[in-house]
Amino acid sequence: QLQFVESGGGLVQPGGSLRLSCVASGRTVGSVGIAWFRQAPGKDREFVAGVNWNGGNIDYGDMYWGDPVRGRYTVSRDNAKNTVFLEMSKLKQEDTAVYYCAADSRPWRAAVMRTRDAYIYWGQGTQVTVSS
Repeated sequence: QLQFVESGGGLVQPGGSLRLSCVASGRTVGSVGIAWFRQAPGKDREFVAGVNWNGGNIDYGDMYWGDPVRGRYTVSRDNAKNTVFLEMSKLKQEDTAVYYCAADSRPWRAAVMRTRDAYIYWGQGTQVTVSS
């Protein structure tokens, strides 16, 4: 069974950058897509970015709250390290949330799924706070 540990969150000023890591254990993640979601207090958990199993397909969410992340965030994966990254730049206060990673429930899927119910094995999350 896969387990994920997210790290890299913290307090950053508006306009700053952070790099989140999602490290998997239990088995390799080379056969499954991985996505990042975020959840702010009082809001639903929403899809932020995802990468399919071989890195050939990447997608970014149409954020329901806050500014779009496309162009500010970059998702990538290193299967040799069993790790997925989320590099975030030009951060805004509305990016403040707990960020989670999770694995696609269907191995070898070519597409990146945006719906929460497509994912299993959620990590505990890492807090990102953007504030001056």
